[in-house]
Amino acid sequence: MKRININLRIIIPIILLAVISIITIYSAGTYTSKDLGNLALKQFVWYIIGFILVGILYKLKNEYLYRNSWVLYIIGNILLLLLLFFGTPINNSRCWFVIPGVGSFQPSEFMKIFLMITLATMIHNFRSDYKNPTTKDEFIFILKTLGIVLIPSILTFLQPDTGCVLIYLIIYFCMMFVSGIKLRWFTIAIGSLALVVGTILGIYFLNGDLFIKLFGTSIFYRLDRIFAWSEGTGLQLENALAAIGSAGLFGHGFNKTPIYFPESSTDFIFAVFASNFGYIGVLVLLGIIIYLDINIINLARKKILDTDKFILAGILGMLIFQQIQNIGMTVGLLPITGITLPFISYGGSSLLSYMVLVGILINISNEKKRTYKYK
Repeated sequence: MKRININLRIIIPIILLAVISIITIYSAGTYTSKDLGNLALKQFVWYIIGFILVGILYKLKNEYLYRNSWVLYIIGNILLLLLLFFGTPINNSRCWFVIPGVGSFQPSEFMKIFLMITLATMIHNFRSDYKNPTTKDEFIFILKTLGIVLIPSILTFLQPDTGCVLIYLIIYFCMMFVSGIKLRWFTIAIGSLALVVGTILGIYFLNGDLFIKLFGTSIFYRLDRIFAWSEGTGLQLENALAAIGSAGLFGHGFNKTPIYFPESSTDFIFAVFASNFGYIGVLVLLGIIIYLDINIINLARKKILDTDKFILAGILGMLIFQQIQNIGMTVGLLPITGITLPFISYGGSSLLSYMVLVGILINISNEKKRTYKYK
């Protein structure tokens, strides 16, 4: 009988996060619209489906995903394009397909994974073809990979979903950083980005009318929302801070969220957990998150396929960014961007996409070092 190897250092924290997610979403139900149904039960079902996905990926192996990276990438972009025409508007965004009797489906969540897989195979092939790449070789490669990232970024930005676009770029930066290209490219990129962002923000702050003429009202109001955090105003943030600040050492207790704030089961799920379980509960949650991140880092340090190393860089970049951004915006340290807390916030599409990543991580921990070429 074939032995099944499962990395418990990955699975155990995921199970603990699943338990925390379900009980916190149940507690958030106090202020959640009853029209949405029992979100805690739905999250439990999504987790069951997610673990089934992990089992399927365990059988398929990561090589199957790498060999079909371009198929996945094309499918992802087609879905993002179709959203602009057939997506159901929710909160002024066309980010979801609504499936009657099932729920909503958000393609951008899976596009993150498709992007990682595609970039990982591209970097692998580049390093296989060019043992000592010239500056020209690297420049052409950067243009190709940047084009691959820009296509879904533009489609996602038009939905609009600025937070997800930011995650695409984080994934790209992290994967390119470990790709082996010269560091001068990152200096050029950071300098160019600073110049562009500085110019745009300068116009935004100095001449709002000109900004609207150049970039439109949609982008103006998106920036307006981001910079509103610095004033510490807004019902969502003020009530979340009040809930967290009043929790004390042990919190108000399970299912005793003291005050209402919007998006309590998704974007601001951390505030619900902190208000229920207090400072001690937050330390436990952060400990589990850090433990998971450290084990992924340790996995990347082992002798594994270079393709796996590249995709681990993308996974780590995405998870750590979302963890810091979500918790940071909940406590008023970072702008509110609508980015959820991985494995904790409610969401079928997002949770299933994270569980796909868990399946990839399990496979990486089991694979022996080999040499492949994906075309």
